[in-house]
Amino acid sequence: MNSIKWIDEVDNNDVEIVGGKAASLGELRSAELPVPDAFVVTAETFRKYIKNTEIDEKIFEILSDVNVNNSKELNKASEEIKEIILKKDMPDSLKEDIYQSYEEISKEVEGKAFVAIRSSATAEDLPDASFAGQQETFLNIKEEENVIDAIKKCWASLYTGRAIFYREKQDFKHSDVNIAVIVQKMVDAEKAGVIFTSHPTTGKNEVIIEAGWGLGEGVVSGQVSPDHYIIDRKTYEVTKTEIANKKTMFLKDKETGKTIEKDVPDDKKEAQILDKEEIQELAKLADTVEKHYGTPQDVEWAIKDGEIFMLQSRPITTITGIEDEEEKETEKGEVIVEGLGASPGRASGKVKIVQNIDEIDKIKSGDIIVTTMTTPDMVPSMKKASAIVTDEGGMTCHAAIVSRELGTPAVVGSKNATSVLSDGLFITVDGEKGKVTKGKTEKEEKEEEKEVKEKVVETKSTETTATDIKVNVSIPEAAERASKTGADGVGLLRIEHMVLSLNRHPQSYVDAGEEDKFVNELFKGIRKVCDEFYPNPVWVRTLDAPTDEFRSLEGGEHEPKEHNPMLGMRGIRRDLRYKKNFKMQIEAIKKLQEKGYDNIGIMLPLVQNSREIREAKKIMKKSGIDTKKLDFGIMVETPASAMIIEDLIEERIEFVSFGTNDLTQYTLAVDRNNENVSHLYDERHEAVLKLIERVIKKCNEEGVKTSICGQAGSYPDIVEKLVSMGINSVSANIDAVNEIRNTVAKTEKKLLLDSIR
Repeated sequence: MNSIKWIDEVDNNDVEIVGGKAASLGELRSAELPVPDAFVVTAETFRKYIKNTEIDEKIFEILSDVNVNNSKELNKASEEIKEIILKKDMPDSLKEDIYQSYEEISKEVEGKAFVAIRSSATAEDLPDASFAGQQETFLNIKEEENVIDAIKKCWASLYTGRAIFYREKQDFKHSDVNIAVIVQKMVDAEKAGVIFTSHPTTGKNEVIIEAGWGLGEGVVSGQVSPDHYIIDRKTYEVTKTEIANKKTMFLKDKETGKTIEKDVPDDKKEAQILDKEEIQELAKLADTVEKHYGTPQDVEWAIKDGEIFMLQSRPITTITGIEDEEEKETEKGEVIVEGLGASPGRASGKVKIVQNIDEIDKIKSGDIIVTTMTTPDMVPSMKKASAIVTDEGGMTCHAAIVSRELGTPAVVGSKNATSVLSDGLFITVDGEKGKVTKGKTEKEEKEEEKEVKEKVVETKSTETTATDIKVNVSIPEAAERASKTGADGVGLLRIEHMVLSLNRHPQSYVDAGEEDKFVNELFKGIRKVCDEFYPNPVWVRTLDAPTDEFRSLEGGEHEPKEHNPMLGMRGIRRDLRYKKNFKMQIEAIKKLQEKGYDNIGIMLPLVQNSREIREAKKIMKKSGIDTKKLDFGIMVETPASAMIIEDLIEERIEFVSFGTNDLTQYTLAVDRNNENVSHLYDERHEAVLKLIERVIKKCNEEGVKTSICGQAGSYPDIVEKLVSMGINSVSANIDAVNEIRNTVAKTEKKLLLDSIR
């Protein structure tokens, strides 16, 4: 049976024959590690199949014509090719070879064996080509015909849109990449997970084990919060144990045999999954794996009836060789104030209480601003401060947003900082933990007079991603720092911070006949950002400030007093009521167009129906905006816009961007800036993610780009889910760009490597 190879017969020298995944399994077997029985339908068999059935020329003809940068065209080509492969019958001789091998693998069970059927491309699980292919895996497959069907689906998955895109971008010829298929006996795992044989970032000599109940699908895909163990490689002693609250698990349904997701029983949710003996045995196996390969590995494992099985191993490609600090600087002194950690970092300095804007001038370089809440006109002094502490606010308040962009540690929503702290008190602010302590950091004790300088990101992630990684910008002064992250553009330029910093109500310019002054201020601010990022896109969100912020401006005394401004007259609904204010914003963008800036996009906030889009476009057209030279899109930040996205797409929008801050609060009925209920604010809530997934699916079907610019775009675990859903770009806060790029790259590799999921 030349079409079949057993994993006992192959090793890493056989990648061209059985693909990277199968070759790795063969290596594990050769090292006498506990790997379940498996056979491989070889890559040559696939090549013969498409050649003998005369579909190869048609496949490569489609691929030669496709524009991979056009998602609609790419997906259409992918579907055509997959349909061609699936419609062709497999030769009877090949079926017979597979039947015989499946019979052999079923000998030790009653009836037919359940198997996992995994793709194994000839350019995956390789240190220098770990990006090449998003192929399928099918779990708990039983009976010959189902096995045949799954194998053909694996073949077809060599031509997913993402796989085609990566091969084009990485100069892999489509005709040079083949696919083998592994048929492996299923392990009906009671517990499973992953092992990093060395630290996946630093390469530190320690084993990291993550474990979940049931099949490893949940852990590997990131859908399950696993237990986390760190083991010393020299002594095999457990140095750290973190027990997660495990809500879901994946397992085989006893009646249907299908893989299902179900709730973890209450008695197991917070129970430790692995005992000491299992942890140490896994650590020793990890040691054996790394020594065998000669390089750190990412290993998938499962345990059934006390027996450990190794399911997969691949090289770790994320090690930088630079160790993190052994421990973050230890917390010193008495904790005197606590709040939300809004901007990471630790800094020490003298407290300066700011009760109103008239006192802002007392801030000197290195001071810590303590105030009820910052305002836009405090920004110049915020740049001088070493840290910010506020009584009020949540993770998306003014103080939090600006502090993150400036790279300044911040604690918000403390409730009592202005009353507990006093001018001149020396404190340390921990912007990650949300704690304020008396005294200085250890570093400050050594460098008493160290000058506080604006932080600049000096290193960029070297990862290449199909998903664009953009950055959020609120103030033009942060544009240079933002551009040094290497971001692929600006996914959100908030102009309300520019407007509010003028300390004058937009309508006052209209009333005084001074519209040009307002337009020029916006023009200068937006231009500064466009210059830093040219030719990469800058998506400008039109004005989205609530009435209470406008009321504090000169000329804002006529603003209505709303019970809940977050649900009131803001966003596009405001601009369509006060059209002259909207026209001034459009005029600034028109002026930029006339200066040759073709990297601008316009984004409407708080859209809830098609009429708003049509009215806005009508105003833009009358104002002379050349819509052919800019992207036009909307924010999806209301459940309404998510539920009628099909209607909004019909208005010819080029992109949508998720404002998860508002989408979450409107979906969950939680005011995110209200410290009394902010603990209920959860961007990971299933309802929020389902709305996002719905929009991404509908937009991808119509070739509309999707992005995220809300706070959730800076959370790695949420970004992993969004990439899996098929989002086109992620726009993160300045300090999160590199981490998010690495997260996206890792997620894309997981998808493309076709692991157990």
